[in-house]
Amino acid sequence: MKTQSKTQPSWEIKDRTYFLAGVNTPLTYRIPSKHTQRQPLLWYDEAKNEQREIRYATNQNSPFKDEQKGEATLGHIIFKDGSMTVLKKNQALQKVLSLYHPLNNIKYRELDVVEEAKDELVDLELEIDALNIARNIDVDQAEAILRTEMGSKVSEMSSKEIKRDLLIFAKHDAKLFLNLAKDENVQLRNFAIKATEAGIIVLSNDQRTFKWKSNNKKLMTVPFDEHPYSAMAAFFKTDEGLEIFKSIEKKFS
Repeated sequence: MKTQSKTQPSWEIKDRTYFLAGVNTPLTYRIPSKHTQRQPLLWYDEAKNEQREIRYATNQNSPFKDEQKGEATLGHIIFKDGSMTVLKKNQALQKVLSLYHPLNNIKYRELDVVEEAKDELVDLELEIDALNIARNIDVDQAEAILRTEMGSKVSEMSSKEIKRDLLIFAKHDAKLFLNLAKDENVQLRNFAIKATEAGIIVLSNDQRTFKWKSNNKKLMTVPFDEHPYSAMAAFFKTDEGLEIFKSIEKKFS
């Protein structure tokens, strides 16, 4: 475990909440509360040019062992259901967690209401942008975007179902939706899939070759380790592929 060097920030007396980083939140999770060889708990003090041992003691005001007087009653640091609230009266534990603990911003984070509000605002603005685009998008592009998430099921959906599910997708994952909406390869890939489903072109069983259904003539060979429809989308952007794209387009009309 790495030791950390920090310049002490300004300190506000208030209740503080901490939560575990990551997706998994066990019922209980304990982090080290005292320095040991196995789990070092040290903080480099630049003013003293020395490593200082951190120790959380419930009957001491300082989080540093060298400032604690008399017998120390050691305390545990335990997150329950992924979070922990420390009241302002427990300044020693707050300072251990907020200023000195080497696992801060690695295993856990302090809740910052202002930063949380900023993040929520960004998420809301992304959601609004995504919903506006999803509402005005044409059905073909909507189908192309949804196909990346739902696969061939999209082919069985009505236009109203596609528009509905697209709005739901845009709301639930605005960032991914916006990326897909800007990706021209998504539409080209969907075009290739639709052409295959319509029996205009055929993908071989080994997924290595595209051919015309009508005469079995080869259109392209899928490069090794590439997804066939992604490769076809890239092929459509070449001079030869553009002509084939136009030819397929005419067969749809």
